[in-house]
Amino acid sequence: MNQAIRPTSENPPLAAGLPAVSVVVPTFNERDNVGALYRKLDAALKGVAWEVIFVDDNSPDHTSDVVRALAQRDSRVRCIRRIGRRGLSGACIEGILASSAPFAAVMDADLQHDETQLPKMLALLQSGEAELVVGSRYIEGGSADSFDRQRAGASALATEVAKRVLGVRIADPMSGFFMIRRDRFEQLAPELSIQGFKILLDIVATARTSSSTRELRTVEVPFTFGSRLHGESKLDSMVALDFLGLVVAKFTHDAVSLRFLLFAMVGGTGLVVHLGTLFTVLQFGVAFPAAQAAGAFVAMTSNFILNNFLTYRDQRLKGLAILRGLFAFYLVCSVGLLANVGVAFSVYDQAPIWWLAGAAGALMGVVWNYAMSGLFVWRRR
Repeated sequence: MNQAIRPTSENPPLAAGLPAVSVVVPTFNERDNVGALYRKLDAALKGVAWEVIFVDDNSPDHTSDVVRALAQRDSRVRCIRRIGRRGLSGACIEGILASSAPFAAVMDADLQHDETQLPKMLALLQSGEAELVVGSRYIEGGSADSFDRQRAGASALATEVAKRVLGVRIADPMSGFFMIRRDRFEQLAPELSIQGFKILLDIVATARTSSSTRELRTVEVPFTFGSRLHGESKLDSMVALDFLGLVVAKFTHDAVSLRFLLFAMVGGTGLVVHLGTLFTVLQFGVAFPAAQAAGAFVAMTSNFILNNFLTYRDQRLKGLAILRGLFAFYLVCSVGLLANVGVAFSVYDQAPIWWLAGAAGALMGVVWNYAMSGLFVWRRR
C-alpha cells in the first residue's frame, strides 16, 4: 500500500523537497545489513518522499563508513556517528530529533522488521487516525515465531509486566518497530530516558502519565518478526535490568532515574561483597578494623567495575581512564561514607531507632556517591 501524504488540518502541505517520513535506524556493528536495508526501503517506499537516518554508536566494524558511502550516492541517506555515547534509546531520540519529516519511523538494522508495513503506518498517521502506529507481533496477523523459547518467554513476561504495572494497553509495548508524529515526539522527548533498549515502552508510558501532554492515539498493525541475517543480536542480560529500571522509573513518575536505580542496585551487590570479604578476612585472624577496611576496599572496587560495565556503559571508561576513574571513585565513596555516618548519627539523636538511622545514612551515602560519581568519575566528555 504505497500512498503519499495527503494534506489535512493536522498535516499541512510539505515544502518542496522535504521528506514525508524519516526512518531512524540505530546501528552497532551492522555494516553487512546497511545496504540490504537501504534497498528494501527504496522498494517499499516507492512514491513516498523519504529519508533514512542511521545513528551509529561508533561501530568497530566501521558501519558509519558504509552509510557515508551510500549517502554520497543518495542524498536521502544520512549518518549520525556518536562518539562516547551508547544505547538504543538514546540513538533513537537523537535520530528523531535530527529528522526533517513530520513523521518518524524507528526500525532495527538487522532486517527483522517488515519495511513493507511502512506505507500503511504512514497512511494511518497522515490521515489523523493515529499519532503512533506500532508494528505488533502479538495481534492477529502478527508473528514472533522466529524467537527461541527463552526469548519468547522473556518477551511475554516483559509485556505482561508493562501492562500490569504501567497500565500500558497496547499488545506489543516491547516492539522496536513503530512510527510517530514528530511534533508529538518533540513534546515527550525531554521526559524520555536516553538509556536502555525499550524506547517504545518509554514513549507510551510517558505519554500516559505526563502532565504536560495527553495520551497518544495509537493503532497497531501486524507484522511477522523475521530472522537476523547478518551480525549478532545486541540483546544480553543487561536488557533485563534496563527494563526493570525503566518500569520502576515510570511507575514512580520519573521521581527516580533509571541510572540512579542501576547505581543503587550495584550498591546493593556491594553490601554483599563487603560482608563476604569481611567474613573471609576475619577467618584468618585479622583484627576487625583491618578486616572492615579490606571489605570496604573490595566492595568499592567491585562497585566501580559493575558501574563502569552496567550503570555508565554508555560512558564506559577505558585504558588509563579506568585507573583515574577508580581512584576518583575511592575518594568519592570515602567522603560518602562520612556523609552516611554523619546523617545516621544525626537521625539517631533525634529518634533512637537504629534501622531508621541506618536507612537514612545509607540513602544519604548512595545519593552522594551517585551525584559525585556523575561529576568526577563518569563525567561526560
